[in-house]
Amino acid sequence: MPAVSTMSAAALPDRHAWQGLFSLSTKGSDDQAVLEAQLRHWSQNNGGIDAGLYSGGDSGWMLEVSVGSTRFPQRLSEDAAVPLPRLELPGALLLFTGSAQVLGLAEDTELLLLAAGARIRRLKQHVREQHFQANFRGVELEALYDVGLAIASTLDLDELGEEVLLRAVALLDARRGALYLLEEKGDYHLARAIGGEAAPRLVASEPALARMLEGEGAGPAGMMPGVAHLLAVPIEIEGRPRGVLAVADKESRRGVGPFQPTDRRTLALFANQAAIALENAKLHKLALEKERLEREMELAAEIQQQLLPKAMPLVPGWELVGWNRPARQVGGDYYDLRACADGHVCLVVGDVSGKGMPAALLVSTLHSALRLLQDRMELGPVLVERLNRHIFESSSANKFITMLIADLDPTSAQLSCLNAGHNPGLLVRQDGRVELLKSQGLPLGLLARTNYGTETIAIAPGDLLCLYSDGITECESRAEEEFGLERLERLLLEHRQKPLTALISTLEQTITDFAQGQPQSDDQTVVLLRRA
Repeated sequence: MPAVSTMSAAALPDRHAWQGLFSLSTKGSDDQAVLEAQLRHWSQNNGGIDAGLYSGGDSGWMLEVSVGSTRFPQRLSEDAAVPLPRLELPGALLLFTGSAQVLGLAEDTELLLLAAGARIRRLKQHVREQHFQANFRGVELEALYDVGLAIASTLDLDELGEEVLLRAVALLDARRGALYLLEEKGDYHLARAIGGEAAPRLVASEPALARMLEGEGAGPAGMMPGVAHLLAVPIEIEGRPRGVLAVADKESRRGVGPFQPTDRRTLALFANQAAIALENAKLHKLALEKERLEREMELAAEIQQQLLPKAMPLVPGWELVGWNRPARQVGGDYYDLRACADGHVCLVVGDVSGKGMPAALLVSTLHSALRLLQDRMELGPVLVERLNRHIFESSSANKFITMLIADLDPTSAQLSCLNAGHNPGLLVRQDGRVELLKSQGLPLGLLARTNYGTETIAIAPGDLLCLYSDGITECESRAEEEFGLERLERLLLEHRQKPLTALISTLEQTITDFAQGQPQSDDQTVVLLRRA
């Protein structure tokens, strides 16, 4: 017999107790067969005893092979089941005999060879496992690379959302999936769902959601109704949340099964790729939207400029001039100076609510309708009431137009004014007095029917009339101070003797200097009339 260390059977737990705690599992490999043959040979040389061969490790003793009829436990805890002195030699092993003897062997040459064989076998198994993990990791990285290329080539945000979710479900062998994206209010809205219903919205501050994204808990109730297993990871850019990617019910031989820790890692890696692709698609969408808005503004400005008069009417004894400067965000200012068939001159300044293309289209409606009505009837309350009804019927809710319209009889020097909610006109007399045109009514398009009144005034030689939009008086400086009506009055008084084209240039330069480069949100429009 070789040298052994023994313990009494009383020091060991009943071997039958192990049967309910452990299951004996063998691989059936070639190494296993060699090791079993060696152990059987050793057993026969030692009286044919039943034996189980264990190899030592950090986690205890692992069963390598057994011979005889005794069912040996697969694992023995070093500190609980086998309180033997630790054997320092590499490949130390333990024999657990059918008679409940525990044999720690360290010196017998034959058994040391068996121990070495056991250790080599376990190392080879470890190498095989590492090789498998490396291959799996390579396949995983290759799949992630292919998926990354696929989603990176899509810039349409809607298409990308669907592609991301389809790829995630396929990558994790899941039956269902849901993609949530961050909305402006800070919560998540459902962008796409596959395989079943999902909650339309997730509250970002909900504790259950936070725990699920950290790998703990089942997530918010009702997030994906009817699923057995749910896995979700955050979509982040530089630590800032952008969305949530969730998959559910992993395919298995028995139907559906739980996700493994490696699945969370894989989904998290994919979510990192998806985050970059989604951010790029979002920026692309914003760029397209900005480009569309800029083009819309350009078209609106073109429409607006085409409607303005190309030349001023030539009326003996009178000076007329109009000026308009559109804002960066094109508003709806409008003016017209027109000689009518009866010899009168019509002056109009209007301001349409809103900006961009909708405002430009409403200006076009105003221009066409006003010209048509002027050709059919004289300028006055009835014309404006019909114009109001037309604007009301042809514009959307909350759209309206302020307008000041004046009819000049050059022969009698009488001016009839009608104001529909616009800034009051300024009449600067030759002697320096400034008068406000008092006529006032509701803006066009607010109500289907409304009445308007007119104010008639006499224009004396040297008198100056100024019609303007609120873009003049509400022009803001960098200090957020408005130009105001008083500054406009002082400028008109000081420069009232200048030719009107020079006066317009002075006004334009004064407003520009006042703004100090501050972008303006409103168009600026002025119409001037002076009797020689």
